[in-house]
Amino acid sequence: MEINAQWLSKFERGLNLRHLEKSAIPARVLGYGEISTVLEAKTEDGKTYALKRMPMFNSPQEAEAYQKLYRESVSVFTEKVGLQLVPGELIMVSQDDSNRIVGYIIQEKLPANSIGNQVIHRFPDDQVLDLCDAVLQKIKLVFGFNEKNKGKLEIGFDAQISNWAFAGIDEYQQKGKDAPEIFYFDTSSPLLRKNGQEQLDPELFLRSAPSFLVWIIRLLFLKDVLTRYYDLRLVLIDLVANFYKEQRADLIPELTGRVNNFLEKDFSDLKIKPITEKEVKSYYREDALIWRIYLAFRKVDRFLHRLVGKKYHYILPDKIQR
Repeated sequence: MEINAQWLSKFERGLNLRHLEKSAIPARVLGYGEISTVLEAKTEDGKTYALKRMPMFNSPQEAEAYQKLYRESVSVFTEKVGLQLVPGELIMVSQDDSNRIVGYIIQEKLPANSIGNQVIHRFPDDQVLDLCDAVLQKIKLVFGFNEKNKGKLEIGFDAQISNWAFAGIDEYQQKGKDAPEIFYFDTSSPLLRKNGQEQLDPELFLRSAPSFLVWIIRLLFLKDVLTRYYDLRLVLIDLVANFYKEQRADLIPELTGRVNNFLEKDFSDLKIKPITEKEVKSYYREDALIWRIYLAFRKVDRFLHRLVGKKYHYILPDKIQR
């Protein structure tokens, strides 16, 4: 990456969180996560980058520990699992008005039509499902590694279709062309277990939560967030359920069947119970409800911050289509 910390510091300190287009270096939103926002901005040389902004570090020590874990997880993915990642770099910058450290994962902006949640709307159903089969084989790399190293070294994984990029996708659309290369790019939550112990500080997930909800999220949801991405069956249910959010529910019956065939063929020794359309739908409804309520409370928290003159460090969507 050609972005340096000096430019990034200028970008962060000039960021207008309410009106991104009015920032010292204009930006726009590419996507939202639970603890991060992906922004797009141009550097002085005219190159466009995707900048995943994570403003949840309270000290240099926290930031350094996260950066070390991030680099280790990337190394596990690429060198031990064999997954192709979109190249990226994590850079930390400080804010002028507090001790808070903001992390940015920098990646060159990918063509929008190469991202999974765009691809599934552009191609015929049979090609979309074939691409999903190819994604399942990438998932096999991750969970094959986890099974082989169970109890020693395991990596958490969010396999939603929006986390994948397909290089050469337009050529693939033409019959007879080679299948596209598949790259994974959601590396911002470096979930890594060593000897059964999670290496990521779980409290970082709570930094974006409203203060009046932290205790209940810690009590009821934090363990689930930290464990679901190590569970192959839950990862696959989440992958299929995401097609509701992406407005392709019509593909879910066939995709469910392909996922079950995948489990039977590639992980038969684990004897994993087949997933059903009913539990996929139930999972999606519960997940969507939780995040809808959570976003509403975060907006209340933002309002309260502004009411008392405190800076709110996160960028929230007006509404997420589900």
